[in-house]
Amino acid sequence: MNAEPTGASRTALADLENLLPELEAIYTDLHAHPELSMQETRTAGIAADRLRAAGFETTAGVGKTGVVGLLRNGEGPTVMLRADMDALPVLEATGLPYASTVTATDREGKTTPVMHACGHDMHVTWLIGATNLLARARCVWRGTLLAVFQPAEETAEGAQAMIDDGLFERFPRPDVVLGQHVMSSPAGEIGWRAGVVTSAADSLQIRLFGRGAHGSMPEASIDPVVMAAATVLRLQTIVSRELAAAEAAVVTIGALKAGTKENVIPDEAIIKLNVRTFDEAVRKRVLAAIERIVNAEAAASGAVRPPEITPLDRYSLVRNDDEATRRVVAAFRGHFAAGQVHETKPTSASEDFGCFGSQWHAPAVFWFVGGIDAGLYAKATEAGRIGEIPTNHNPRFAPVIQPTLRTGVEAMVIAAQAWLSA
Repeated sequence: MNAEPTGASRTALADLENLLPELEAIYTDLHAHPELSMQETRTAGIAADRLRAAGFETTAGVGKTGVVGLLRNGEGPTVMLRADMDALPVLEATGLPYASTVTATDREGKTTPVMHACGHDMHVTWLIGATNLLARARCVWRGTLLAVFQPAEETAEGAQAMIDDGLFERFPRPDVVLGQHVMSSPAGEIGWRAGVVTSAADSLQIRLFGRGAHGSMPEASIDPVVMAAATVLRLQTIVSRELAAAEAAVVTIGALKAGTKENVIPDEAIIKLNVRTFDEAVRKRVLAAIERIVNAEAAASGAVRPPEITPLDRYSLVRNDDEATRRVVAAFRGHFAAGQVHETKPTSASEDFGCFGSQWHAPAVFWFVGGIDAGLYAKATEAGRIGEIPTNHNPRFAPVIQPTLRTGVEAMVIAAQAWLSA
């Protein structure tokens, strides 16, 4: 249960109860109509319409599908609130009445199912709710509100695309950048931390070149399948044997593709992998180790030519500003009930939210909002089955609508008002 709001927050949140049914309808609609990265035209249209209706100066098409809303309300700080909009190429398995049955064409021209498996539909709804409430309560705050609905977080390109499209030149520099993410923790809880919040991430494609042959004559081949298998196994030793126990990193092989028929040795194999790190020096060492191992295994196999290592995407670290974080946390603790707000550890998930603060040279704060039914979470914890709770990017991941929706809207309003004073 939330604590009784006080002062300006009470006024800004006064209409939340009446607004919740509308927000729930928006959320279920967005969940049922997900869109892939840089294809978020329907979602962006809904966000833009809601901003205009609330009285925001609204600019669409920033960074292709991004939307920016500006609400000027006298002299005072500028606060940026951000939500990401894109969904994932995942087949939904939640069984919800508003589950997605959408398919779309991806960048490779393939038809794929689409699902909001990371909660960005909740993020969009939170920001729609927060901007609506703050617009209605202009009598209790002064300053400028900058609402950013960002595309393509899942492909690490949306934030940069908006920046490259003149975000910094077209809109006022914020005094603080605020954002939040739904996670697989108990609904109604807020997790925060100062310093590093999410990991850096690097995704790579490795193309290994062999020589094909008939499956009955392996001696005539340079088998890229064996080459890839040896490479995958050796890559696992980077974390276990090249990093100290206190140095955190993750190296995950997400795809291994080679051949099409059981009696044909193919010419090449493709490995796709993902690296997560929390320290730039560790990141450089891991990437160098990957390059060394890939080239060495190819040479050991007698590859017909050196492998190709192609970067796919990169996320930088998200770091929370210490002073700004203290300010947000103090506001949260003044509003939410004891026990709802707690410090968390860095997560190995990654985000491109950090681009806004780091490149705009503005303090930023990013926090987490739980989305899993608290009773279900408690039972799973007690039974030692916490690993069975669906996490973000799982086909069964779907936040419980309440109290997740209410908590996220309240958190955005309360955080914004920590700067926007009357």
